[in-house]
Amino acid sequence: MGILNSSTFAGMKVFKFGGASVQSADAVKNIADILKKYGSGELVIVISAMGKVTNALEQVLDLWWDNKPYQEKIKEIQAYHFTIMDGLFAEKTDAVYDEIENYFIALEHYFEKELERNYDCIYDQVVSFGELISTKIISHYLNRIGYRNKWVDARHFIITDNLYREARIHWDTTVSLISRRVGEMVKEMPVVVQGFIGSTKDNSTTTLGREGSDYTASIFANALNADEMIIWKDVPGIMNADPKKYADAIMFENLSYQEAVEMTYYGARVLHPKTIKPIQNKNIPLNVRSFIHPDAKGTIITADAPIQKDVPIIILKEKQILISLSTKDYSFIAETNIEKIFDEVVRCGIKVNVMTNSAISFMICVDTMEQKIADFISSLENEFTITTTPNLELLSIKYYKENTLQELLKGRTTIMEQRSGDTVQLVIS
Repeated sequence: MGILNSSTFAGMKVFKFGGASVQSADAVKNIADILKKYGSGELVIVISAMGKVTNALEQVLDLWWDNKPYQEKIKEIQAYHFTIMDGLFAEKTDAVYDEIENYFIALEHYFEKELERNYDCIYDQVVSFGELISTKIISHYLNRIGYRNKWVDARHFIITDNLYREARIHWDTTVSLISRRVGEMVKEMPVVVQGFIGSTKDNSTTTLGREGSDYTASIFANALNADEMIIWKDVPGIMNADPKKYADAIMFENLSYQEAVEMTYYGARVLHPKTIKPIQNKNIPLNVRSFIHPDAKGTIITADAPIQKDVPIIILKEKQILISLSTKDYSFIAETNIEKIFDEVVRCGIKVNVMTNSAISFMICVDTMEQKIADFISSLENEFTITTTPNLELLSIKYYKENTLQELLKGRTTIMEQRSGDTVQLVIS
């Protein structure tokens, strides 16, 4: 699948733009230039919250949760968006100003309700404002400059269960809604839709996990039988390591679905872990490209790309916590105990990144999600002695070499290690 190089293209496409690509007025104008150059066909445009707005909305929620003043933080977020709008719209009386102000009024009013103390549910209702606001601004701007598009609410199409913050898709319903309704819309004009968010059948907003906009794009690509999906990022393509941490990182020109899935499983943040499966099911090529250098080729992910074992894949996950469970009566950690532990892992929505066990203890390394971990521990502390070690990192290297490994471990302490074939994983401090 080559580079798009004309003002029109054949077939159905899905584009995804993340927060970094829409973090300022100039950034939005750059996206508009890309769309005008490459995007005048059947196209779904999936867009994340602007800049670090999801983080800021998390801070609002945490302030409210801790009974601290949160209103000033909301005003900061509103001012940030209005600054972007001031750089996009000549007339401050444009209808978009009232629409965005109404979103912030709705956010303030939400916190004034009598809310059930369910952190994950409230989280999804709050952080979803980021995507709704960003897509409204961008859709208005694109229409204002003559790039006709239709804004739609992803929650009308992405139908999920109620596992808040990690909602699971009801595939039959979702595919039916997107293929029938969005499939007709894109024949008229491009569609702008939010990433990251969905809705239960009773209209409660859900989210698909952090960085979930990639996953949203792949859901739309699958349901619409897209010819190609493109994720526009601030890196040239998919690298063998984070270029911000490893200066000699190199880019893959081609990558297989299998390699991409494994990279995301081990924690590579370039793609959401669930992104690949929906497009793999339909054999849809995925192109990861730079919005900074949009004419560059990027990385193309397909089924038959060759595996490149001569290049180590290095993934470092931060903000890890090690949870150690041991039986209080010194009985073995056998199948029955492991079943109890994993029943609670599933119930609490915890993702286990690596695990190991001895005769009487079981250790799991997980992402730091304080509310979920607190729930997990409280459910098991009567039966197990539980200790936690926070502020750790998980280093995973596929196709590792010992000299590379030793270099990466300089100045670090290894707490847990697992080796399997050509892959090593280490929990380190």
